[in-house]
Amino acid sequence: MSPEELLPDELLERIRSRAAGYDRNNAFFHEDLEELAAAGYLKLFVPASDGGAGLGLEAAAQCQRRLATAAPATALAVNMHLVWTGVAHVLAARGDNSLDFVLKEAAQGEVFAFGNSEAGNDSVLFDSRTTATPEQDGGYSFTGTKIFTSLSPAWTRLGIFGKDAAARDGAGELVHGFITRETSGYRILDDWDTLGMRASQSATTVLEAVKAPADRIFRKLPVGPNADPLIFAIFACFESLLAAVYTGLGERALAVGVENVKRRTSFKNGGRSYAQDPDIRWKVADAAMAMDVLYPQLRTVTADVDALADHGSQWFPKLVGLKVNATETARRVVDLAIRVSGGSSYFRGSELERLYRDVLAGMFHPSDDESAHTTVANAWLGPLED
Repeated sequence: MSPEELLPDELLERIRSRAAGYDRNNAFFHEDLEELAAAGYLKLFVPASDGGAGLGLEAAAQCQRRLATAAPATALAVNMHLVWTGVAHVLAARGDNSLDFVLKEAAQGEVFAFGNSEAGNDSVLFDSRTTATPEQDGGYSFTGTKIFTSLSPAWTRLGIFGKDAAARDGAGELVHGFITRETSGYRILDDWDTLGMRASQSATTVLEAVKAPADRIFRKLPVGPNADPLIFAIFACFESLLAAVYTGLGERALAVGVENVKRRTSFKNGGRSYAQDPDIRWKVADAAMAMDVLYPQLRTVTADVDALADHGSQWFPKLVGLKVNATETARRVVDLAIRVSGGSSYFRGSELERLYRDVLAGMFHPSDDESAHTTVANAWLGPLED
């Protein structure tokens, strides 16, 4: 199915019409989520045999790009569900069925969220400040604080991880598992009052001896970088789907900027449209050329994931490079769109004003600019000498 079939214009316009209200009221996108679920959108990666769309990462990214042109915050939060279902899909395509239950439960309407991010943990997936304590029955209890937990009001399954410091002869082990909404011991804080991406409601989640049963512990990995397929699958889906959202945001900003330029007129030039102003035309062209670089990069990287391409040590540079290019390009394009749109875009309630705030969230998602450049430099030049 195409993005247009999965997200018909009528549905997209209804989602767009609600975006400003969610942002203004700092409210979760309940109506959007209900309509997207009813349309089967949360089943993009679920096999057709189980009632899903049966898409790969390339097609799912294009759907997210389209959704983000209407409501970036809705798309960003939906990403977190799609990351887990995407990871399950990517692993299964490589012969690893450890997360097939994620796809089965997504087919039944469960909503997954990503509870891995931690304040001050710049090791991201390679270490954790959350403690994972083994239980006698093979499960683990987790204690720690997770930040930027998108879909906080709606998830029914939360993926978490923590460190069992005593495992592997004291070297430590990172334990990955899932809890359900009914699990006891967690608290969701009412602390999401942000500059942008407000509808995502990515609140802080506090884990206090929260138990994940043995059958929901799906990985135990050594501390530090490793080549486990799970790490690749998470990076591939997280970075690519993030890039898709910010590509869609930039695409929308360009479109709104063009509309505004055609509408605006110049008093000193006898009422002629600003579309005839050479300086304005330069800025629009600059934004369009920047976006034209993103579209093929997004398609190529995601298509290579689907095709099981072997990029070896260049895989992570490709993924983090895509994410950084998308978030930074989108920021530049939004800025250019505001410049050509004039002072009206400075007022609260204008779409560009909202996109200007939303796009700033891109700098906080992993991999950040510094980490990404380190990853790429290491791949090309080798690590720094001691």
